[in-house]
Amino acid sequence: MTKAPIRLQDLRRRIYVKAKAEESWRFWGLFVHVCKPETLSEAYRLAKANHGAPGLDGVTFEAIETAGVDAFLEQIRDELVQGTYRPMRYRHQAIPKGDGKGHRLLSIPSIRDRVVQGALKLILEPIFEADFQEGSYGYRPGRSAHDAVQRVAGAIAQGKTRILDVALHAYFDHVRHHVLLAKMAARIDDPEVMRLLRLILKTRAKQGIAQGDVLAPLLSNVYLTPVDRMLERAKEVTREGQYTHVEDARFADDLVILIDGHWRQSWLLRAVEKRLREEVATLHVTLNEDKSRIVDLVKGESFGFLGFDCRRLRNRKGNWQPYYTPQMRKRTALLRRLKAVFQGSRSQPIDRVIDQINPILRGWVTYFAIGHSSRCFSYVRDWVEKKIRRHLMRARQRAGFGWKRWSRPWLYRNLGLFGNYRVSRPKQLWLKALPVR
Repeated sequence: MTKAPIRLQDLRRRIYVKAKAEESWRFWGLFVHVCKPETLSEAYRLAKANHGAPGLDGVTFEAIETAGVDAFLEQIRDELVQGTYRPMRYRHQAIPKGDGKGHRLLSIPSIRDRVVQGALKLILEPIFEADFQEGSYGYRPGRSAHDAVQRVAGAIAQGKTRILDVALHAYFDHVRHHVLLAKMAARIDDPEVMRLLRLILKTRAKQGIAQGDVLAPLLSNVYLTPVDRMLERAKEVTREGQYTHVEDARFADDLVILIDGHWRQSWLLRAVEKRLREEVATLHVTLNEDKSRIVDLVKGESFGFLGFDCRRLRNRKGNWQPYYTPQMRKRTALLRRLKAVFQGSRSQPIDRVIDQINPILRGWVTYFAIGHSSRCFSYVRDWVEKKIRRHLMRARQRAGFGWKRWSRPWLYRNLGLFGNYRVSRPKQLWLKALPVR
């Protein structure tokens, strides 16, 4: 779980143990823990660590530090205790979508509201974490996108080659508040906490969750837990001994369901899809028919999951294995972003250019440094090196790339260019013995 001061850690651990031991237990007396100075202080620390932009009020972390953090947190605590706290309206910012088509509207809450939401999350997270299923990975403590991709790769290695690649239609915009609050109330018996949750939800609109909210990942996972449970039941009822015919992995609203490729399990594909549609309908959510599709890896098809292109290929020994690489559109988006830096910095010294591109490269490479990304990394590395060389030659008003003037090691050793393109090799995923057909 999220690291916190010892006493807060102990409280969160005790809440989790209680929630795990008694699935129907409703927690009361939570609001007093939300308002504790220790909880608010930790929420502020986490908010500051994310380096977020100011909200609509324009108040920055620097301004808060100058005026005094203790006074800032004490004012928040007084408003919460006295019942006068009201969330501010969001500052909206449009950011390009990952596919390059259109923009996504990001709602940015004020730092004050981020602290309140962070305090709520610190107390509520261990309750619902105990209820979340194994296939849920999005923004959960101790879990990552890499774990979700590895789960998918493991299922492919076990022969689950029929894929339901599921996309939900504008999921965050269609979350129904009354449904979400009912799911929260099933575990929370604290009127003040429920009132605070209603205030936060109503700040955005009559329905939906603001994607910029600190609470958004937790609330979205709570809302989709029935879908995860349905898939877990499907996995168990079709189990044959140690072998399962269904597997799933969900990261926020990105979901893939993998089904045994044997012909005897063909009915499972239709059955699971039908149950999925029924379950999401009860949540007033619909599938994006344009993006949701059925993929058969046996036919050489592939699917995208969390930025990776996943397929099945034979290795050198002739055995089938999962193969996942960065999607082409992700590589294109990276190079486009780096190109903008180079074009806007033609008159800048090379050290300033490298200071701008290194964080971009480091973040992108760290994320994709699993699976079979080596060939993609080689392309990116060569592309960046050529751009650096051209920048150096332009500064000297010369043509060419300076191949003889500067060696490859010199670029990394002397200029400090990011160069850690090491890929973590996937764990050996052996195909488990299939049950007798």
